[in-house]
Amino acid sequence: MIAQRYKDEVSKKPLILGTRSSLLALWQANHIKDKLEESGFEVIIKKVKTKGDKILDAPLSKIGGKGLFTKELENQLLSGEIDFAVHSLKDVPVTIDPHLMLVSITQREDPRDCFISEKYSDIESLPQNAKVGTTSLRRSMQIKRIRKDLETLSLRGNVQTRLEKLRNGDFDAIILASAGLNRLDLKDDIAFISHFQISNFIPAMGQGALGIECRNPKYSSDFRDQAIMKVLESLHDKKSALCCNIERAFIQLLNGGCQSPIGIHASMLDSKELHIQCVVGNLDATKVLHEARVCSKGEVEYVLQDIINSLKKNNIDDILKEVHESLNNV
Repeated sequence: MIAQRYKDEVSKKPLILGTRSSLLALWQANHIKDKLEESGFEVIIKKVKTKGDKILDAPLSKIGGKGLFTKELENQLLSGEIDFAVHSLKDVPVTIDPHLMLVSITQREDPRDCFISEKYSDIESLPQNAKVGTTSLRRSMQIKRIRKDLETLSLRGNVQTRLEKLRNGDFDAIILASAGLNRLDLKDDIAFISHFQISNFIPAMGQGALGIECRNPKYSSDFRDQAIMKVLESLHDKKSALCCNIERAFIQLLNGGCQSPIGIHASMLDSKELHIQCVVGNLDATKVLHEARVCSKGEVEYVLQDIINSLKKNNIDDILKEVHESLNNV
């Protein structure tokens, strides 16, 4: 329940929601807007172009590290131009400005990656040396782990642009997040689509969930910032947040980022037990480490550290150093 004094404060004027301008980002923003408007709040959407949206002729791994799709939105939060931002959680860096906060993580959609093609039913059906499009080092590494012969090529742009490039014959197949296709209701427009099993193709941290970011009232004397935080907290999904925060903690422990070849997924087996699995590898997948654990909620911190220790014993630092050096030499 949101206290009436917070509702009254937020209702004084419309909330300004900042978002990227792709169809998927706008779907996500409107999804949150609808939920808030059902509770009686007025919301205005403001589109913001991020660095990741502006530079489309280079792989993500070459145009910067943290905040490619969030920095400009965060700047507008800090300046007061918007009241909150809606992100794909997998794009949100694990460390953010302390004047801001990740106030809510929404109920997660399908976290899996999917294989999409105009001619081939799955990755095993592709011809030798086929071209597979993906923006992600993590996806590229896991594709090569399955089939060394496949050529992975950078695929930039929004979901519709990527599908258009596939239809134009630029690629034999592409890899996308299942959640985006579900949200945009695009599955019926695709000739062949198959979902990877998470145990064989581990997603990015937070994949499938939305992250809602606002100003941190701890650093603000404006009561409205506290009221906005309280209203946005009502959109928080505890189960999804538990799993996503475990994934974010893992990436932070590894010093990894959104563009590192690291997959991490946590899921609830029942009300008490969790399944945590991860994968890390070099760019050509000649060195790939995989770890999986089942634990209770109370054991998470210990188990994450145990996974990190095991990865370090198997030279994960050397693997990530090799990746860093390879990217710098391209």
